[in-house]
This record gives sequence, C-alpha cells and structure tokens, in this order.
Amino acid sequence: MRIVILKGSPNIDGSSNMLAKNFSKGAIEANHEVKEIDVAHANISPCIGCVHCGYEGECVLNDDMDEIRNDILKSDMLVFVTPLYYYGMSAQLKTLIDRFCSRNFSIQRKNFKSALLTVAYNADDWTFDALEAHYDTLIRYLNLDDCGRVLGYGCGTPAMTKRSRYPDEAYNLGKRL
Repeated sequence: MRIVILKGSPNIDGSSNMLAKNFSKGAIEANHEVKEIDVAHANISPCIGCVHCGYEGECVLNDDMDEIRNDILKSDMLVFVTPLYYYGMSAQLKTLIDRFCSRNFSIQRKNFKSALLTVAYNADDWTFDALEAHYDTLIRYLNLDDCGRVLGYGCGTPAMTKRSRYPDEAYNLGKRL
C-alpha cells in the first residue's frame, strides 16, 4: 500500500511529528511504501476564490499544491498528523485539505484509507472532540476508511510524549495495516 503522511506541525522535532515517525517505521516494517510530506513548511496558499480555474483548469496559484495533490492521488492511504490547537488542526493542514477537496471529487470513489495522529497537553476534552468531529466530517465527505487514531492526551512536550504510550500506539497502527 502507498501511504502519504501529511505532517502539519510547524515544530519539526515536536510530539506529533514523533508520532508520524513511529507510524512510518511500523508501516515500512509491514512492507508499505511511505512518503512523508511536511505540509507545515510547504508553499501552500489559501485559495483566492477567483474564477480563473473554475476548479477544473490549471490553478493560477504558483505553489506546491499540484505536486502534493499528485502524491495524494497516487496513494492508497492518507495519514493526517497535527498538533492539537484550541481550534483544531494546524492551519496549513486545513488549507491543504480545503484546496484538495475543492478540486478532487473523484477521490470519493477511490476507496482511500486514512488515520489521524495528534497530541496535545490539554485538560479539556472538548478540543479533542472538536478535532475528531472535523476529522469524521472529512472522512465521510471523502469516503475514507478510518483505520485508526492516536490521540495523545497530556503530551505537551516531546519528552512527555516519548515517555507515554502514544509513540508505541502510532508504531503499532502503522505495523498492523
């Protein structure tokens, strides 16, 4: 299976990217092809909402979106990796999803798989609930088969995450696909 991991954390050495690394290790050991895309540092602009492309032609924004879109369309599984902010997932990952969904209705017929990896030091469950609700909406919209989630509660730093069970959960999720 070809897996694309979409990493939305601006902190390259952060906790959520640690989960992505462990997931990737497990998936590679299970003989899957894995490509990690650093969405947080990619050149992805919000859609300017113009009529130039009509969502069908060439996009007038000269950014990394076409290359990322092609990688996604060639894959069999998407793994969304994001730190959890009070408003949900990272803004750059949201921008990628918005731009991708607006032009790729055909993905709904492809039978993609997906997973969600996130961590946060947060005592309020509502932020995790909000992220999961948004993710559930996305997987229904794109007709994705949810293969699992690693929701790292109480992990504010990479050191806290490393001592938790969440890196092993991410590895095991990748390994059991």
